Amino acid sequence: MVQIKAFDALRPPPAYAPRVSSPPYDVISTEEARALAEGNPLSFLHVIRPEINLPVGTSLDDDAVYDSAAEGLTRLLEEGALVRDAEPGIYLYRQAWKGRIQTGIVCCCHVDDYRHDAIRKHETTRKDKEDDRTRHLLAIDAHAGPVFLTFKKDHSIAARIAEDSSHRPDYHFVSPDGVTHTAWRVSNPDRYVSLLAEVENLYVADGHHRSASAERAASLKEGTNPNHTGHEEYNWFLSVLFPADDLTILAYNRVVADLNGMTSSEFLDALCEVGELAPANEANPDQACSFGVYVDGSWWSLAIDQATINGEDPIESLDVSILQERVLNPLLGIEDPRTDKRIGFIGGIRGTNALEERVDTEVAAVAFALYPTSIDQLLQVADTGGCMPPKSTWFEPKLRSGLFIHSMESVNAPASQEATSS
Repeated sequence: MVQIKAFDALRPPPAYAPRVSSPPYDVISTEEARALAEGNPLSFLHVIRPEINLPVGTSLDDDAVYDSAAEGLTRLLEEGALVRDAEPGIYLYRQAWKGRIQTGIVCCCHVDDYRHDAIRKHETTRKDKEDDRTRHLLAIDAHAGPVFLTFKKDHSIAARIAEDSSHRPDYHFVSPDGVTHTAWRVSNPDRYVSLLAEVENLYVADGHHRSASAERAASLKEGTNPNHTGHEEYNWFLSVLFPADDLTILAYNRVVADLNGMTSSEFLDALCEVGELAPANEANPDQACSFGVYVDGSWWSLAIDQATINGEDPIESLDVSILQERVLNPLLGIEDPRTDKRIGFIGGIRGTNALEERVDTEVAAVAFALYPTSIDQLLQVADTGGCMPPKSTWFEPKLRSGLFIHSMESVNAPASQEATSS
């Protein structure tokens, strides 16, 4: 079983939601954040990308950056752009984009479920990123961005979501990226607490560093609290829980800076030894075990014989693993994609034009378009305790930041409710 609970959210009044909400911190650069927030002092980017409030060139780990995040959150509260709920609640959050709809449950999850693997992971985290998010959490004393979790199909939960999202919403707006965001406060949060208590596992879809940092921040707060019980607000972290069958995964494509000493012709000859190589009109592969390859201004299709792939191994059979083990490592010398600076990763949302641009401008020598990892593959890897290769999945649309914030010092939730939820 998993534990969830209602929380007294900090959130914008409906009229402020389009101006306050922002893309998550980890999908845009400092320069992109600065441009998006220009002329909008209410943008939540002033909290989650606080370096934009400081002189250009300020180090991202400077104490002033974290101080600025806290100041930004305080300012939004003082100006009424964020308001604390009068009592704890659970919300539904729907995103509609390009004909796809996903509806999740906005609530808090317990760090013990993360520690004990009731919340399962499929990626390792980097210490520097964990350090940054932990400092950010402690600086603002709040979870500013939700962890994107998923769970296997459950008809009872689906029916409850459908019923509770059938009335007038609290939020409804379209963000600049074309995603329609809609949210409802549910009338009976306890129903969701009970329903989720019957779910065996949740899975981190997106937000491994946010969830790991939430656990670290909770441990640090526990260490300074001699009366720790496990029910304190810092033991809970902001999450949105989506049914797995609602979700869309896009490819996470690759570019490599050079051809490891080969000419383009030699590289293409080498690919012929890996699989069936043919000129291609379409950049994106239309099935698993095939790859688009862009080199010297032309696209090629590389198809790998599926009979040579170990379908019983959930990691070895991933397209990202196949590309790594048959092309990137042996041909291009990319032994560790986590640390090798010659490889770059481009989310599928940016399209194959972004791949062509990297090669055409000689930032990269070759680009690879991949077939997306499936949600079933992700769950299978997590269930076996495995770890996916880096940059295996790109979920879209992204959860908007600033619509719901969880304070680690609740003022409304009664101790009795916390004890019941945990």
